[in-house]
Amino acid sequence: MAQRTLSRYLTEEQRHKEVITGDLKLLLEVAARACKAISIAIGKGALGGDGGVLGEAGSDNIQGEAQKKLDVLSNEILLEANEWGGHLAAMASEEMDLPHLVPNRFPKGEYLLTFDPLDGSSNIDVNVSIGTIFSVLKCPEGADLSTPEAAAKAFLQPGTAQVAAGYAVYGPTTLLVLSVGDGVVVFTLDREHGHFVMTRENVRIPEETAEFAINMSNRRFWEAPVQRYVDDMTAGRQGPLGKDYNMRWVASMVADVHRIMTRGGIFMYPMDEKLRAKGGKLRLMYEANPMAFLIEQAGGAASTGRQRILDLVPHDLHQRVPVILGSRREVERAVGYHST
Repeated sequence: MAQRTLSRYLTEEQRHKEVITGDLKLLLEVAARACKAISIAIGKGALGGDGGVLGEAGSDNIQGEAQKKLDVLSNEILLEANEWGGHLAAMASEEMDLPHLVPNRFPKGEYLLTFDPLDGSSNIDVNVSIGTIFSVLKCPEGADLSTPEAAAKAFLQPGTAQVAAGYAVYGPTTLLVLSVGDGVVVFTLDREHGHFVMTRENVRIPEETAEFAINMSNRRFWEAPVQRYVDDMTAGRQGPLGKDYNMRWVASMVADVHRIMTRGGIFMYPMDEKLRAKGGKLRLMYEANPMAFLIEQAGGAASTGRQRILDLVPHDLHQRVPVILGSRREVERAVGYHST
């Protein structure tokens, strides 16, 4: 039987299931090609030109975080790959203050693309898995795209409005995890032939788990409900939850979430006192919404602790939120601690 490549899968979703449009199919293929280009750049590491692609870029992003060379390069790859195809009206990136409008010399489409070009970039120099996260929205009819400032309003849609979301994992193999609202599928990059081949379909996250991911160094800053919940997990069989849990923490959301996609678990970056003025750690538009979409499509759940993430209506392009996501029953248990 012929391999089910990404292109074949998307063609089936368009032609036979009528789940996506032709333009969305082409947009996702272009985004996947950009992820391949990023994967190649990461693979070169210190062997790349001009001293390699590792290390600091000497600049900060809009959040005031130091950018790595690969942050900047990945952002440029995604912008350049997607601006000319005629499928997009505008793009927004975690690395940029305002949206990037499609230049007038190119045709404009009906979709909006948001992305975190290189998630977990603090792990670049130590050769730990990192990734790219992206999300696709429909551009509202009549949206003002005359300036980047005006265009920002078009992106302020709840996560339920997403028509597709995905992430790439750059690890021992390069994976593309995707949902067009018809479940979650996983593709592996065939480096010899240069295309993504489906290696998992209809991904389902186990409802129960005994594994959690959280940055324990922040424990003293967490809200009381999270402290109680983690204390009960680490109490093990003798504690109120009656089972032993394992903790895993990569400090790359893509890597931590992909582990959950593979074998279940719960990932938490909760509100803490250091982050309260900012609203949280993770960005709603570039990280929380696309990951929540994928997790729910795989049968899991995603919450701030007090509200379903996908129901949030953004008020700012770079809004941050607390995130608790993963195996459904464990997320429900964590949310329950916030209501008692």
